[in-house]
Amino acid sequence: MERFPELAAELVRLKVDVIVASGNPAIIALKKATQNIPVVMTVVADPVGAGFIASLARPGGNITGLTNIAEQLSGKRLELLKEINPKIAKVAVFRNPTIPTHTNLWKETLDASQALALTVLPVDIRATDEIERAFDAIMREHVEALIVLPQPVTTTNQQIVELAAKNRLTAMYPFADDVELGGLMAYGSSRSDLWRRSAVYVDKILKGAKPADLPVEQPTKFELVINLKAAKQIGLIIPPNVLARADRVIR
Repeated sequence: MERFPELAAELVRLKVDVIVASGNPAIIALKKATQNIPVVMTVVADPVGAGFIASLARPGGNITGLTNIAEQLSGKRLELLKEINPKIAKVAVFRNPTIPTHTNLWKETLDASQALALTVLPVDIRATDEIERAFDAIMREHVEALIVLPQPVTTTNQQIVELAAKNRLTAMYPFADDVELGGLMAYGSSRSDLWRRSAVYVDKILKGAKPADLPVEQPTKFELVINLKAAKQIGLIIPPNVLARADRVIR
């Protein structure tokens, strides 16, 4: 992700007609690189709070698209962790302090933890070489569960998924992609649905619409994905009532 500013500048030099981008770090880089080329967001948390747009109804500027309202899902993710493993008392949260939206996500998670009588520990990681040290730290704290905020250091959480399984942690990820990599479970808006819907924005912009006039949409499809192979690996039995609510179960 540290290459985003360089890549954004290259696209501006190429004078492309529209740029489609996913994730807050990418949009931050594009916002700094251009105020003229239309930008379509796909998976972005709190675009108003992040300063990308003026409002959902009237974005203003050159950025529009879709938000995944990630902050509003923090409490539900904690609830699901507690539901599938009632013995959980302490949860680590992997976050990147250089990503502004992670600050809001952390606050939401902290607020939700109080009602569930859970202790949540923030763990800052800024680069991939800090991941192993982060796991060493949380295991010393006898953490039983882990929440990974969206894309803390890379666009894939493969290394985190593997270490969470190795340390037998009940782990919650933001996207189904992480569960397909071997993660235990994910709850959030459907990224594939958001990407498909972003094509409508590209079509409208290429036909002459201005991003400033295209309202930003919120997700309409959410999914709970559970990996039973990953659960078996850490000796966890998923309650039937949770499995029944899952949109997809990987066996």
